[in-house]
Amino acid sequence: MLARWFFALRGYLVPLYLVPLSAPVMLLLAGAIGFLNPGRRPKWALVSAEAASLLALLAAILSAGELFLAGAGDSPVIGLRDGGLSARLDAVSATMLLLVTFVGWVVIRYARTYLDGEARQGAFTGWLCLTLAAVALLVTAGNLFQLMAAWIATSLFLHRLLLFYPRRIAARRAGRKKFITARLGDASLLAAALLLFAADRTSDIGTILAAARSGSGGGLAVGAAIFLAIAAMLKSAQFPSHGWLTEVMETPTPVSALLHAGVINAGGFLLIRFAEIMLLAPGVLAALVVIGGFTALYGSLVMLTQPAVKTSLAWSTVAQMGFMILECGLALFPLALLHIVAHSLYKAHSFLASGGAVERVAAIRRPGPVAVPKAGAVLRAFLSALVIYALVGAGFGFGHKSPQAIALGAILIFGVAYLLAQGFADAAPRALTRRTAVYAVATSVSYFALQWAATSLTANVLPAPPVPGPLEWALIALAVASFGLVAIVQAMFPLWAYHPAAAGLRVHLSNGFYANAIFDRLIGAWSIRNSS
Repeated sequence: MLARWFFALRGYLVPLYLVPLSAPVMLLLAGAIGFLNPGRRPKWALVSAEAASLLALLAAILSAGELFLAGAGDSPVIGLRDGGLSARLDAVSATMLLLVTFVGWVVIRYARTYLDGEARQGAFTGWLCLTLAAVALLVTAGNLFQLMAAWIATSLFLHRLLLFYPRRIAARRAGRKKFITARLGDASLLAAALLLFAADRTSDIGTILAAARSGSGGGLAVGAAIFLAIAAMLKSAQFPSHGWLTEVMETPTPVSALLHAGVINAGGFLLIRFAEIMLLAPGVLAALVVIGGFTALYGSLVMLTQPAVKTSLAWSTVAQMGFMILECGLALFPLALLHIVAHSLYKAHSFLASGGAVERVAAIRRPGPVAVPKAGAVLRAFLSALVIYALVGAGFGFGHKSPQAIALGAILIFGVAYLLAQGFADAAPRALTRRTAVYAVATSVSYFALQWAATSLTANVLPAPPVPGPLEWALIALAVASFGLVAIVQAMFPLWAYHPAAAGLRVHLSNGFYANAIFDRLIGAWSIRNSS
């Protein structure tokens, strides 16, 4: 019955390919209403924004239903032949549209209360709706023209939200760095789009990806892969262009949630969307592994030294984006998509709940002194974690997994080994030891189960990782060894935390080894003065 309704809807009521495009249209209309009522407590603007976000979520659900019943496909172009609107509906776009509209609905509801009484609440709501509309157009883009326009529009609309309090010097400094980085990313994406158009003589993304699967494109496609990687890294705040992301704390909390749970993922989405193009350039993938892996380690270490809740969350985002770029560099595109979903939901909740974080931590009752693991406990913890991972992996069938996926799981289990080390410490209560052992088993099972689910859902959309060559094997070994070493050092840090050298290292880490200050000096961001 439901299937007949969908097909009847396709034939007689409205073309189903318009359903994904209806989500951004409704958000655009709500944004216009917000600008017509830009002041304090604009009743109709707030009601229309919340209604539009809910209808956009409904459109995303209907699009997922259409994909399930009728399969993937591309809509006709509305407008010019190579320069109009079109929707590409597949597992990637449906997942991203559901994620964007759900997070957008939550953020809009939260912002309605958070900004109650602000003098420009209506204008804020308008820019928020426009940003969500641009992201929805980006993730459903069926042609290069729409992708490029939505990419730029997302950045420009977000820039207005980041400068919602324009008199704050810190906000202006971070906004300036973000603006410069974003324009470099726009130029890189434009270069990639031009090269892809020149290679295939079309702007249709489906046709371009089909050509890449057949191995065509030559040097133009490889050049496009280089510029796609640059655009993605700039968008995702990879080292050394990460500074703006860790400084945009002067913006309202709903904007932080939208940025860290949504817009920042655009770089990873770009690599996932053009996965076939990226596979044509193994050297580019290798560079993504190196830069993404370094950014992940760098961000995670700096995060541990940050005293402010939101700043710590920002550095966590830098680390997570680095790990996602690493996954793309290993050609684990389904897992990168899964990472986007999990990170977005977690980070949206973390930012929206950040106001009560200090109270929640203070309310935790600690049973006694922290158990400090010694070298023997750390060694037992890591060996136990690897054994658990190997046993669970054997149950799921290691033979059917790519070496890249197995290595990524090993990296993830190192985080569990850090928890196990706390449970294996001499002073640790047995309840803690049992609990950390359960965590290790649950994490291993969850990883393989979610990996299977993500790979199955995207089997006909995203390519499988290629058989690694000598360079890929070297990078896999480097990544596993690097993350393992950092995990061991982190587990043993309490043993030498009070050494004078550790205190100095903590200072340098808390400042990000001053990479951001160097970037400030290069662009003259510190010269900004309060014009008032």
